[in-house]
Amino acid sequence: MARLGHKVLSAFIDAVDWSTALCRIGTWAAQNQSRYVCICNAHSVVTAGQDPAFGTVVAQADMATPDGAPVAWMMRKLGFPNQQRINGPDLMWKYCAQAAQRNESIYLYGGAEDTLTILQARLAQAFPTLRVAGAYSPPFRPLTVAEDTAVVERINASGAGTVWVSLGCPKQELWMAAHRGRINAVMVGVGAAFDYHAGTIQRAPLWMQHAGLEWLHRLVSEPRRLWKRYLVTNTLFVAGAVRQLLTRRRVV
Repeated sequence: MARLGHKVLSAFIDAVDWSTALCRIGTWAAQNQSRYVCICNAHSVVTAGQDPAFGTVVAQADMATPDGAPVAWMMRKLGFPNQQRINGPDLMWKYCAQAAQRNESIYLYGGAEDTLTILQARLAQAFPTLRVAGAYSPPFRPLTVAEDTAVVERINASGAGTVWVSLGCPKQELWMAAHRGRINAVMVGVGAAFDYHAGTIQRAPLWMQHAGLEWLHRLVSEPRRLWKRYLVTNTLFVAGAVRQLLTRRRVV
C-alpha cells in the first residue's frame, strides 16, 4: 500500500494523526514485524538533505512522523490541513498506555543507566500493568559484533513488540535501519524522550509546546550543545521551506 504523505524539503513525511500512527505501530508489533519509525523534526529534515546515508535511512523508514511544529506546519501547507505534530515523547507515552491495556511488552534501548532506572520506575507508577521486557544502556563506543549479536538475541528473546530507541539523531535512525530484519519488533527513535519522562531533562511547558517553541526551550537549556542544531539548521529549514513553497506555487 502506498504511503500517504509528502516530501518536506527532501524527506518524505507520512500524513498521519495520532490514532493512525499508534494503530499502525500496534498492528506491526502484534505480528512482531521488524520495522522502524523515524520521528522527524526540522533538524532531521535538513540533515536528510545534507547526508545521503541519513537521507536514505529516512526515505526507507516504515513511517516518518512530523515531529516539531515547523515540519507539521509544512505538511499543512503542502496539502494536509489537519496535520498534527506527532512527537517522540508523547508518542511513547500514549503507546505505553495502550500497550499496558493489551498486555504487550516493550523494550527500552538507550539512555544512561540512571535514566533507565528512573524511567522504569516512572512507567511502573503510571502504567502498573505495562510489561517492560528489558532495558539496555549501550556504551558510547560502537558495539563489537559479538556484543551487538548478544543485544539482538536478548531483545528477540524478550518477546517485546516495540523497542523504544533513545540515542539521539542521527545515531538512533542509523541503528534502527541497521537492525531492521534482525530485531523482531518495531523500533521507534524517540530522541530525548527517556530523559523527559525520567525527569533528568526538563521538558518545555505546555504553552511553549503548543506555540511551537519547544526548540527554544531546549536551546536555552543546553545552548553549547544545541546552538548549531537550532540556529543553523532551523535557518536552513526556513530557507528550504520558503523555496519549496514558492516552487510549488509556481507549478500550481
